[in-house]
Parts: sequence; C-alpha cells; structure tokens
Amino acid sequence: MAHKSPLRSDKTCLNCNYVVDQRFCPNCGQENTDTRKTFHHLFVHFFEDLTHYENAFWKTIKNLLLKPASLTTEYLSGKRLSYLAPVRLYIFISFVTFFTLAVLPDDKDDKNNKNYKENQTSKSDENQFSNDADSVKYEAKKELATHDSVSQKENLNREALRIEELKNQGILEPTVADSIKKFIELGKKEKDPSKNNDYLFDSEYETVAQLDSVRKAYPRSMSGVEYWFDKKTIELKEKYTSDQLKEKFMEYIKRNFPKTLFFYMPLFAFMLWLFHNKKKWYYFDHGIFTLHYFSFLLLITLITTLIETLLSFLGDNKVLNLIESIVTVVGTLWMLYYFFPAHHRFYGETRMVSFIKSIFLFVINSVLFAIVLTLFVIYTFANL
Repeated sequence: MAHKSPLRSDKTCLNCNYVVDQRFCPNCGQENTDTRKTFHHLFVHFFEDLTHYENAFWKTIKNLLLKPASLTTEYLSGKRLSYLAPVRLYIFISFVTFFTLAVLPDDKDDKNNKNYKENQTSKSDENQFSNDADSVKYEAKKELATHDSVSQKENLNREALRIEELKNQGILEPTVADSIKKFIELGKKEKDPSKNNDYLFDSEYETVAQLDSVRKAYPRSMSGVEYWFDKKTIELKEKYTSDQLKEKFMEYIKRNFPKTLFFYMPLFAFMLWLFHNKKKWYYFDHGIFTLHYFSFLLLITLITTLIETLLSFLGDNKVLNLIESIVTVVGTLWMLYYFFPAHHRFYGETRMVSFIKSIFLFVINSVLFAIVLTLFVIYTFANL
C-alpha cells in the first residue's frame, strides 16, 4: 500500500474553497494534502499512476482485440475506471495509427523501384536488342491504334467537311464553324505511346482557352461538372508534373482522411440507432459502440502495418512474403468478421435477427462510406 501524505491542518479545499472534514473534498473530490511534495513522493506517485495506466491500457487493448463488444458492455454497465475512456481510446489509437502510416516508408514503392533498377541493370548488355524490340513495339502500338480508330476518324472527317459546307453556305458563322472544327480535330488526335501520359487526372484539352472556345461554340458538348473538372485538370497539369501531382494528392489524402473518418462515426451510430429499439437503446449507447468498433479497425490496421514493415526489413524471400500475406489476410478477415459477433453480443438479439441486421448495416454503411470517400476525394481534388 502506498504511503499517504499527511492532511493539511487547514480544512478549506484549495480547489473550490469547500470545507473538507476528511481526506477528500466532498464537493470536487480533490485530496486535502500539502501541495509541496518531496522527490520521493513524486517518484512513487509517478510510478503508481504509470502502473495503473498500463494495467488499464493493456486490459483495454486485450478486450478490444479479442472480446468483441465487451468494452462497450462493461463501460455502459458502469465499470469505467478499469478501462480507458472510449473517446480517449479512439483519439490515442487514431493518432498513433495515422502518425505511423505517415512516417513509415512505402515498402511497395521501394520494392518496385528496386525491381525496376535491377531490370534496367540486367538489360545493360542487351541495349541493341532492347532498342530494336522497343521500336517494333512502338510501331505496332501506332499501327494498332490507327487500325482501331479508322472508322472513328472517317466519321470525324465527314463531320468536318459538313461543317465546312455549312460555313460556305452562310448557315454557320465562321468563328463558330472554326471552333467546332477544332473540337473535331481534338477527337482525331492520338496519344503518343512513347510519351508518359500517366497523369492522375487527364483532359483532352491542352489549354483553358481551348476548353472555353469549344464550350462557347458547342455549349451542349459538356456539362458544368465536366467543364469544371477539365479546367481544374488543365490548371494542375500546368503547375505540376505527374509525379508531383500524385505526391501532393496523396499528401492531402493522408492529412485529411482521419478527419473524414471521425466525422463519419456519428453517421455510423445514427444507422445503428435506426435499426434498434429506441426505448431500450439511446444514441449515446450506439456512439460508445461505434467508438470502440472504429478503434478496433484502426488498431488492426496499425498492427498489420507494423508487422508487414518489420518483415520487409528482415528481407525479401518467399517465406517472409508468405508470412506477410497471411498476416494481411488474417487481419482483413478479422476486421470483416468482428462486427457480427460484436453486434450480436452487445444488442443481445437472436443470432438470425442479429445476422440479418448486421448484413443490412454492413452494406448500407459500405455504400455511405463510399459516398463520403468520393466526396472527400472531390474535396481534395478541388483544393489541390
């Protein structure tokens, strides 16, 4: 048992000025002891707090991973000091997970770059054969593209001739006719297979002026959304290279995705509220269940990521790759399966009713989350 500090002779609480008859203030709960502590007391107090926190922390993590819904049931039954609070748990796991994902190297990209360099090195003695093969492939791609687009080009040529005739007959104004012909010429252009066209987003127009010209002459050729997307894409291509754009886009995704996940949780809890008895279960109950469930998903993501990263540091061979694949599969399956026993144990419904509700909730939330992610990607694209 820890040594207790002596009580103050003054019975007035230092925190709220309430009269304290015993050790703890009946108004605010603060201990009425001397605020000036020795180093020994500071060390013992720190050790006690750390031990208590570690016990609560590891007990919380164990139940979260291996006992679906047990944390939520314990918390709502009133057993709260033995575990971390749901909000604190989610914030802690969320911070550690996304911080880890941000600082860890992308092993897949490193492997791809390594394989690419090895392939380039292995071909150093076969440059002539490689150049000949690349030349043949390039000509074949051009020939195939030309063959596949012959009918389309013929149709566009006929349309261009018709526009020219309407212009000569005075039916179309020269400026309008020229703009339409430019639009037709864009459709006849082929991308050069020898160039890197691997852009995250792409547009068939080269400049904003060209886009505006086509839209003015042919207003029905594109909707307002298409015009905005093309204009934004052209502006980004003028500012960034393909690699720079991908890097910046992924940076925005990593920075804002935790916020998206956090703001989705109330919607997830709302769907639980819709599917269950309103008199028996309050929205607060569904919110606690949601916090624990999302904490579990993030924790599994963190664990599998750390294991995969550790295995990548050990080397690259078939055994390690097999272990990495097994870890990924097991983690993914446990994430998918976890919701079903958690839902059944927490809400206490029959297995059949719980399973049917879980399926509906799983599908509905998957669709809703896909919509939220799409809006998030659009928001990210708009703010690049």
